[in-house]
Amino acid sequence: MERTPPLTPPAGGGNQLIARLGLLDATTIVMGSMIGSGVFIVSADIARQVQSPGLLMMTWVITAVLTLIAALSYGELAAAMPRAGGQYVYLREAFGPLCGFLYGWTLFTVIQTGTIAAVAVAFAKFLGVFLPWVSADNWLIRLGPAGLNSQMLVAIALLVFLTWVNTRGVETGARVQNIFTIAKVGALAALIGFGLLVGRRPEAIEANFTDFWRGADQGWLVIKIVGVAMVGALFSSDAWNNVTFTAGETRNPQRNLPLSLALGVGLVSVLYFLCNLVYLMALPLEGIMNAPEDRVATAVMAQMMGGGAVQVMAAAVMVSTFGCVNGMVLAGARVYYAMARDGLFFQAVGRVDARHHAPVTSLWVQCLWACVLTLTGRYSDLLDYVIFAVLLFYILTIAGLFVLRRRRPAMERPYRAIGYPVLPAIYVVAASVIEVLLLLFKPSYTWPGLILVTLGIPVYWIWQRKAKGNEV
Repeated sequence: MERTPPLTPPAGGGNQLIARLGLLDATTIVMGSMIGSGVFIVSADIARQVQSPGLLMMTWVITAVLTLIAALSYGELAAAMPRAGGQYVYLREAFGPLCGFLYGWTLFTVIQTGTIAAVAVAFAKFLGVFLPWVSADNWLIRLGPAGLNSQMLVAIALLVFLTWVNTRGVETGARVQNIFTIAKVGALAALIGFGLLVGRRPEAIEANFTDFWRGADQGWLVIKIVGVAMVGALFSSDAWNNVTFTAGETRNPQRNLPLSLALGVGLVSVLYFLCNLVYLMALPLEGIMNAPEDRVATAVMAQMMGGGAVQVMAAAVMVSTFGCVNGMVLAGARVYYAMARDGLFFQAVGRVDARHHAPVTSLWVQCLWACVLTLTGRYSDLLDYVIFAVLLFYILTIAGLFVLRRRRPAMERPYRAIGYPVLPAIYVVAASVIEVLLLLFKPSYTWPGLILVTLGIPVYWIWQRKAKGNEV
């Protein structure tokens, strides 16, 4: 029988991670990692799929409900096992080290690093509004289809800079996260406020709200359409689980982790709902569907501000993406650190800098691979391919809640998931339905992700053999 390794040792002094994050820090990691550039863009694609104002809002509402249920469920696991690595630890303890490794493998190869690369490039793309030199067409080095353009250079420079910032310690990274999360939430709130006050257009309100639920009476077809359309909304609402990766550095994690998950996800979900309400009050559905380059928020701002809207939204997205990259850089490195401590990644990655108490090697390894993905230019495709795997690991983690309740009834649980077992079961069923719909109607988005996860199995056995060799 495969032996489950012990929980990673708790944070402490010396060359260990130490608890320095408070409730505000944890909440801004949740919110800052969730809010990137998606909410400003993906509603155009969702609208094209659902063809209905009511179904557009329903897509975001269902996404919010499912995300909040998941966050409340993760709160129990985080409070019971406040260890660096978060979700990796929960999967390892519920289903064994192979399952935990496959999550960490997929996170490192694509999910975390691919998202970091994509969001960094989004930052560079919007910087190009102010500095035309920063462009995907401005090639600095060109070798056939590969090369380095100025947009990639800026994205890589951002990754290197924020990685360096986070090597200075979790407090420094958290300080940057707090500043930029507060700024981006303020920008999103300003968009909502201005939109509700001066962005409303009578023709848009009449077009969208007169027949608000058009097309919603088609039964199974509605379930199919909304389920598939949720891909964009789920990705825009993703990365809230990053705060669990930093559990070993959170003060009073039994209280602060569940509370930060509930507050962060709840607040962002409300902002996303109101933002989409503003879109529907400012633009007819056709205007949302056909927004130039899918930049729905920019189209709304253009109605209120005219020519200056592009610059205003570019600045807002730059602030948002900067904070998002920082949060994901800070959090992701803690997973590879935990894997290394279990003998499932390079040994050096499990070391902590004695001065700053940061997993410096883990941070730089993550940075290096994210930079490689940036240079390939294929990060967006990779993220599309792993969406099935991302949701699969969420399902498994929440299923692990049931497994651990049965297998370890005596485990200390300072916080218990609200609505257990009904709400977690609803999440597992609903997310499983979405997975089936993706398998049926978007197979090109599912099988590559499953193949990537499966490739982690032989890698796991290699690490296992290496770890056993070191023990001899």
